[in-house]
Amino acid sequence: MVPYHDREAAAKEMGSLNYLESTDNVVRGAAQYLGRNGAKVAITGCCLGGAITIIAAGRVPEFSAAVCFYGIPPAQIASPQDVKIPFQGHFAVRDDWCTPAAVDALEKGLETTGQPSVIYRYEADHGFVNEQRPEVHDRAVAELAWGRMLDFCRTYLV
Repeated sequence: MVPYHDREAAAKEMGSLNYLESTDNVVRGAAQYLGRNGAKVAITGCCLGGAITIIAAGRVPEFSAAVCFYGIPPAQIASPQDVKIPFQGHFAVRDDWCTPAAVDALEKGLETTGQPSVIYRYEADHGFVNEQRPEVHDRAVAELAWGRMLDFCRTYLV
């Protein structure tokens, strides 16, 4: 277990993660479990979880929608063109990982999928929904993004 604010250890763990194996086994297993009664299931995540969200949107058929908060997987692992379900993304303008150029490329790739997709950009920093990081948390932006996510899920999970 990595201590929450140990960025060096977190970066090391992220670098060693087998994204595809984690998505195909753990994430798909969770989707199958949650959907076992016939309910529609969405995936969402922030940062690394956001990257996994994009991967799962193309690899896990049990999901009906995906909502990503400031996470983009490495290009050699997944492409936005792989997305097979409705997708919503929330990104910060001030982000040195999911840069504005990377978000633009994601959005352009999503346009080729034939799936409904929308990308929101906020005048905020990476991690804006994370209340545990007061230096970047932006309550107003987080509440706006969260409301948009709930509306999106109401549309695609009903």
